Amino acid sequence: MGTVLIVGAGLAGLSAAVRLTEAGRRVILYESAPQAGGRCRSFYDATLDRVVDNGSHLALSGNRSLLGYLERVGASEALSELRPAAFPFLDLGSGERWCLRPGGLWLFDKARRVPGSRPADYLAALRTLTARPEAAVADALPPDGALYERLWRPLAVSVMNGAPERVSARLFGAVLRETLLRGEAACRPLFAEKGLSAALVDPAVAWLMRHGADLRTGTRVDGLERAGDRVAALSVDGERIPLGSEDTVVLAVPAWIAGRLLPDVLPVPPAAGRAIVNAHFRLPAPIDLPGGLPFLGLVGGTADWLFRRGDVLSVTVSDADALAGQPAETVAATLWRDVAKALGTAGTAPPPHRIVKERRATPDQSPVHAANRPGARTELENLVLAGDWTNMGLPATLEGAVRSGEFAARAVLTARITTFSRLGLFPAFTLPRRGPI
Repeated sequence: MGTVLIVGAGLAGLSAAVRLTEAGRRVILYESAPQAGGRCRSFYDATLDRVVDNGSHLALSGNRSLLGYLERVGASEALSELRPAAFPFLDLGSGERWCLRPGGLWLFDKARRVPGSRPADYLAALRTLTARPEAAVADALPPDGALYERLWRPLAVSVMNGAPERVSARLFGAVLRETLLRGEAACRPLFAEKGLSAALVDPAVAWLMRHGADLRTGTRVDGLERAGDRVAALSVDGERIPLGSEDTVVLAVPAWIAGRLLPDVLPVPPAAGRAIVNAHFRLPAPIDLPGGLPFLGLVGGTADWLFRRGDVLSVTVSDADALAGQPAETVAATLWRDVAKALGTAGTAPPPHRIVKERRATPDQSPVHAANRPGARTELENLVLAGDWTNMGLPATLEGAVRSGEFAARAVLTARITTFSRLGLFPAFTLPRRGPI
């Protein structure tokens, strides 16, 4: 069997590597950064004297691919689960608080719903499951009624990193199908209490090293050499690395890098989406957020979500191009005003902070771009794609990235079976397919 060369060691690349190593393939990962993880990473910040994540992510118990990935690498306990599911919110304009508590007969208990909503209002979520390919979230969930500003819009912006008027209803519906519409057991929040790298990256890297995979960090793949319908060689830091006849490449890099490396295969690179801005504030001491949980959704302000870990309070703002264009100190002051209002300490100055701007946080997730996502397989027989911008049936989320790696691994393994069958080494048969590859 040939070697699988994976370009990119973010979650998609790591997921593919785990699956392929598990299947007995030799795997080499190339990562240009000094560490694995891609956009899912933690780092030490000297100003705060704390390890923080580049961005805050909220996983859910319905994220079966993410949980399966952790189970494979022996890290099932890496994420802490909140039981029962609960999602506290605060309206910064009115001061009203509520906590969404899905499960059982929750729709018939107004204390567990959005204030002013009725049970029938939530049935609108079903429209996203049958939405036309060209429909935006706002087309399926019209902006009227009690839920739009207090539930559908905050969820769409956070999940899709875009305004409901411009992001795909079908992709949003795919998330609802696997979480909220499956009941409480699929909606429990999962927290990386020690950070994203410790929970999602380091265990996978350690598992891969134990099982013979080769991770080469600080190593940039800067070109792919094509010969007919195959990749013939990689250019790695300017050095030509030829591929054997049975070698395969998995390209698990962000969309804009894939477009640069594959101008003939991807002549129009998938467009970049909106920025995400995160702020990390170090408080004098740990605090409790309104609602008593380690996270809080905000409406009526600039900040979208607050996350508490020890004495660090992190703020996330999605669809944040305008905010990302402002100086860091302006961003910090703006977001701290929302935080201080939520904490009842309005008028206080921002504490020590770190602002992180991810200007290419996700690919564009409009209906047009969602419909044109490439699958895992390409026109080159030994080149497979992975990444949260490929067609794996979900938006660009942690779950989507891991699932794309699974699809890429399946494409590699089934391609080999197809080749053997064509050569007459064993009869042809069809593997069951769980998604677009």
